[in-house]
Amino acid sequence: MSTDANMPPVEPGSPGPLERTADERPLEVSTPPPPPPENAVKFTRAAALWSALIVGFLILIVLLIFIAQNTESATYHFLGWSWSLPNGVAILLAAVLGGLITTLAGAARIVQLRRAAKKNYKAALR
Repeated sequence: MSTDANMPPVEPGSPGPLERTADERPLEVSTPPPPPPENAVKFTRAAALWSALIVGFLILIVLLIFIAQNTESATYHFLGWSWSLPNGVAILLAAVLGGLITTLAGAARIVQLRRAAKKNYKAALR
């Protein structure tokens, strides 16, 4: 309860003099976010290419260090063949062959998708 002589008495349960009801509250106007500045750097394919090249060179440096530190030779046997290679070179060759197999699988999937898209395109033209 208010004890100020200038304020009229407030009934219990009614909003106080500083409180506003839902009807009296001002509506909040939402403003759209400001547009990005004109000099903002945008994502481009060239930027992605440079980023990929930098990451690739860093990985290459790490691989070269790995190969240089793993020069102990080992004998490898595969389907009746035998050869001797340094461990670092053998692991590098295994990684390259794994990448080539992955690339071939991806290329086969791209060929499948192109054939399906061409078939759907021809069917849509009929």
